[in-house]
Amino acid sequence: MRHINVFFIFLLLLLIEQKSATATELDSTFIEDFAHTYLTEQYPSTEEEKVRVSVAELDPRIKIKPCNIPLTANIPEKNNSINVNIKISCDESTPWQIYLSAKVEITKAIFIAKKTILKGERLDENNVELAYIATNRIRGSKLTDEAIVFGAKAKRRIGQGRAINKRSICLICKGDVVTIIAASDSFSIKTRGIALSSGNINEQIRIENSRSEKVITARVKTINQVEINL
Repeated sequence: MRHINVFFIFLLLLLIEQKSATATELDSTFIEDFAHTYLTEQYPSTEEEKVRVSVAELDPRIKIKPCNIPLTANIPEKNNSINVNIKISCDESTPWQIYLSAKVEITKAIFIAKKTILKGERLDENNVELAYIATNRIRGSKLTDEAIVFGAKAKRRIGQGRAINKRSICLICKGDVVTIIAASDSFSIKTRGIALSSGNINEQIRIENSRSEKVITARVKTINQVEINL
């Protein structure tokens, strides 16, 4: 019986020691890693966007108390700012919280001018490239689709490194000679015309039929080609 009692006392002491060891694991590194993991889950990277998370080091003067239940995290004031504050909480009967500051930098892949593009110049892989730009630096709608960008012409000079947007390019520009395709379910006919306005893919522009001199509205389909439905 004495040996059994000694065994249980030893086992109890071992459990107490393990519990204390678990508690001492809540150091600054653990808290910082916990916050980093939480932010990575809240702001996952995608094919279009890359996310870089950095957590500031915890103030060494802060004393981290033990917590015998899983920690929780949340962002009290979530906004579009790069800078965020994370609250790490222990919700035991005697709760405590620690606040950490962090940065969440989100970049999005958009087309930019690889070099200066002059007015009227066609856009292709030689003068345009995809680049990841911080979303807080992107103003307005920027282009990410090759079908819209490649083959279009610059409506104005586009400086090196500048983002490409619909206002700066036209797949069909005013004055271009275009092929007009008039199509129905049973047949289609082609004729030529002159663009009286500029547009990009799937946009409607005004075209003058070269044969009849009639002005029509047609939808841009591809380079120098528009379509109307009969």
